[in-house]
Amino acid sequence: MTSLSAPGRLLAVLAAFDHEHPALSLTDISRRAGLSLTTAHRLVGALSDWGALERDADGIYHVGLRLWELAALSPRGLALRQIALPYLEDLYEATHENVQLAVRDGSEVVYIEWISGRSAVGVKIQVGARWPLHATGVGLALLAHCEPAFQETYSAGPLAAFTPHTITDPAALRRALAEVRRSGVAVSVRQITEDALSVAAPVRGPGGPVTAAVSVVVPERGAQTPALIPAVRLAARGISRALGWQPEPSGG
Repeated sequence: MTSLSAPGRLLAVLAAFDHEHPALSLTDISRRAGLSLTTAHRLVGALSDWGALERDADGIYHVGLRLWELAALSPRGLALRQIALPYLEDLYEATHENVQLAVRDGSEVVYIEWISGRSAVGVKIQVGARWPLHATGVGLALLAHCEPAFQETYSAGPLAAFTPHTITDPAALRRALAEVRRSGVAVSVRQITEDALSVAAPVRGPGGPVTAAVSVVVPERGAQTPALIPAVRLAARGISRALGWQPEPSGG
């Protein structure tokens, strides 16, 4: 990585942190960023002075509050979460299951809000987590409303598998996306973990484009999917209206 530009080296230091590595020593940062220890020390110092990183009493570095303040300005981050939260809470009260809100970033879905349900279903999700679009309910809801060219490129693969039930066949994925557009919801069964089922619906912004997706995740065994679908649709519609979406008149 020695050929990286100065901004690229700074970003490499920040990119060394992720959900599996939220706390790093200077040596860890140097190794994960692909930088010499001297360069990493200089950049970490600058980022710490600015507030992007914080150093604890043991000399371990963490992401600083300054970055959280900047992230809060994103229209697809904190602002969207604040608008959506009342509807997510209503969905939780209606189901008492795991409730999620997510947006698309390239070929991945990023979770920006999560309310933990009472069930013991294995949900590998936390705020900021990323998963491939094809492997989750919210991802399918978002992918189904992307540009056709993007959908075709994505569907052509490769499609990562996480369980034997993950959609990895391009034709099967295209059929699944067509069904999402037809029904207005995405049902993802045992794609990330063997015990989970997700029902998701798209959230629309002003003018109608899909900007996010909301879902509930329940234990696959005994899931009452027909009862979950209207609840998820109602939450998605409520968030969409709060964002400024206006449904088209139904009559002539």
